[in-house]
Amino acid sequence: MSSLNLDDFSDLIERPDGGVRRDAEARRERQIVPPGSLGRLDELGEWLAAAQSAVPVRPIGQPRVVLFAGDHGVAELGVSARPAGSAGQLVRDVLEGGRPVSVLARRLGVPVRVVDLALDCDPETLPDEVVRHRVRRGSGRIDIEDALTPEEAEAAFRAGMAVADEEADSGTDLVVLGDVSVGGTTPAGVLVAALCGTDASVVTGRGGLAIDDLAWMRKCAAIRDALRRARPVLGEQLQLLATVGGADLTAMTGFLLQSAVRKTPVILDGVVAAACALVAQRIAFRAPDWWLAAHDSGEPGQAKALDRMALEPLLAHGVTVGEGAGALLALPLVQAAAALAAELPEKPEETEKPEESAAAEVSGEPEVSGEPAKEETE
Repeated sequence: MSSLNLDDFSDLIERPDGGVRRDAEARRERQIVPPGSLGRLDELGEWLAAAQSAVPVRPIGQPRVVLFAGDHGVAELGVSARPAGSAGQLVRDVLEGGRPVSVLARRLGVPVRVVDLALDCDPETLPDEVVRHRVRRGSGRIDIEDALTPEEAEAAFRAGMAVADEEADSGTDLVVLGDVSVGGTTPAGVLVAALCGTDASVVTGRGGLAIDDLAWMRKCAAIRDALRRARPVLGEQLQLLATVGGADLTAMTGFLLQSAVRKTPVILDGVVAAACALVAQRIAFRAPDWWLAAHDSGEPGQAKALDRMALEPLLAHGVTVGEGAGALLALPLVQAAAALAAELPEKPEETEKPEESAAAEVSGEPEVSGEPAKEETE
């Protein structure tokens, strides 16, 4: 199907440095606060040290929010609370500072990058740096047609890889990954159901704006129909993304894999990021060691995917808005873990007394020296 050999990722991706992680654990044992008393912060600090291959762990100096954007043809079925083709307006709102992720990023001092892969809008309405990776205008309606052609799927995957390289080359040391899409949770549900071997109803959630029961049933039916189209291509991950994914999801998958190659840690946002991570895990089983699950959004598909990858969410605030907002909430927690791991002082070394002196103190007998002990006189 493609000149892109996905099997290469299994060879290129290494696990975070296990030796460094053991060194970080040993350092934690020596710090003044007992190990385990900081809960998951201990684990996060050690994970980050292994990812950086550095003890003590370095502060997170250049985090960035990266959002992949696209419209999905399946939204025409009324599976989303937003109108089909309206993701472009969401992107403009993000760029103008009017979305939750924009507010949080501004408060935390983290730059936001939006990458358009398949928005259904005139590219001239958005900045050049946003639209330069666009593959097509909207992805296909996956219940009845492929989301992408094989050529578009490869172009989207390579675009995601290129973005990962750009971020690594620019010094980004932690990525907060999310999506800006309309209808994106439907293909995400299809990917999770297909890869986990489950039914549509098990993975169908209500999306960011909590669709009503009728819309949920339409969404469930769309996932069911798309699943029939997905199952014959389960063995070919790029073809699976072309069939029932979309340009933005395909690019996110490429981004996750190439970020693992470049040893860039990634915090995953909601169900869309989790679904792409699940596809990426099928391609390279070591890749999830470079990712953190930020939060439990309440989407059943996300929970299914994270469980399959053995990733435990850091937070459970019920944030369903998407756009990387929930993942950005986890960033201060990771930064706090890095600071504690690096800056907590170690316990002072205890001055040990000779065994003879300790025994003498216990028994009350005088210490043995080089001269005979003098007899006591009255």
